[in-house]
Amino acid sequence: MKMQQTIGLSTSLAGQSERAHVSVSSEITRYLERTDGRIAYDDSGGSGALVIAIPGMGDLRAQYRFLRPELIRAGYRVVTMDVRGQGESSTNWKDYSAKAVADDVLALIEQLGVAKAFIIGNSFAAGAGLWAAHSRPDTIIGVAMIGPILRDLPVSSFIKGIVRLGFAGPWRIRFWTAYWDSLFPINKPSDHAAYRERLERSLREPGRMDALQTMVWLSKADTESIVCKVSVPTLVIMGSHDPDFNDPIAETVWLSENTGGQVAIVQGAGHYPHVELPDQVAGELQTFLDRLKGK
Repeated sequence: MKMQQTIGLSTSLAGQSERAHVSVSSEITRYLERTDGRIAYDDSGGSGALVIAIPGMGDLRAQYRFLRPELIRAGYRVVTMDVRGQGESSTNWKDYSAKAVADDVLALIEQLGVAKAFIIGNSFAAGAGLWAAHSRPDTIIGVAMIGPILRDLPVSSFIKGIVRLGFAGPWRIRFWTAYWDSLFPINKPSDHAAYRERLERSLREPGRMDALQTMVWLSKADTESIVCKVSVPTLVIMGSHDPDFNDPIAETVWLSENTGGQVAIVQGAGHYPHVELPDQVAGELQTFLDRLKGK
């Protein structure tokens, strides 16, 4: 397996461009109507190859606020979507699984009238990308997975108890956002505090924390079962200090071996390398997308 390493931590931080830390102006929210609810998304438009970016659980599509303009500048049409129960998407869905989110993605591609698309998925949403590729390899050109959680990770009974307690009372939003804060070990962006306030406001809306709690406890065994069956090209982007994994590098090796995909390790970054070090991640993604564009 060929491990593609990015440049080191000190150089990475020094090389961050100012434009990577400027949020994109708000887009008009559009909706995909589904049987049990609706999915919110925005669309940069244009004639470039379509990229659909999906955030991880308990977060907003705006997590791609730094990566999105880089891809648009590179000529891509970028659509970011809120997953079921989060952001501006509706709540009270019967199914919050990665496979269900993949079905939303495929329905969105059809609504947009596009034959083929790339998918970028963070955390559990990387599994949605794999499910979409597994279901429709003729439609999905490639899947980029950022901090992917595609199988049930070992968690002690003590930690499980902490999580249950954290979701048990009126403190549950603070519990979640404190955990979310811990996923940025080296470089919180300049708008981090404002974004956190925005995230907290969203999670206070009825049904959102209930949806998140359901997603937290869902098994990923079904997603793990298809990891080695996906035939489309993949890219794994992993922060070397991602606290969601006991050993992020070992998890990356496992994924690369089972998907036959490329790997990019972002030195020092956590679970959101595309927020901490967006220039690096944009470069890795553009190389991956450009190689496959037109296929």
